[in-house]
Amino acid sequence: MIKGNGTPVLTLTVWKDLQSLYLFTYSGLHRQALQGRNKWFDPLPERQPNYVIWWSDMLSNVSWKEAFKRYDSYIQHGPDSFAFDFKHPFDEFGEPAALK
Repeated sequence: MIKGNGTPVLTLTVWKDLQSLYLFTYSGLHRQALQGRNKWFDPLPERQPNYVIWWSDMLSNVSWKEAFKRYDSYIQHGPDSFAFDFKHPFDEFGEPAALK
């Protein structure tokens, strides 16, 4: 867990497909916000992922408890079909994927 003086910015969203999430993240106003993040946030003392992605058929599997479990798994084991990022994506069947 990262400890500091500020309040972390956390979001938890549900998307139907990886491509839509990718396009939202890296285009439009969200892209502009990402480009300005160094104005608002101090760099982390060590490199850690800012997010994790996972597939779920059940909306009940989308919770903060589940998100932290997936994030911790990513930190411990790296990206896999349980928790991944855009650089190492997996499809809904657990196979490595490519973003277009």
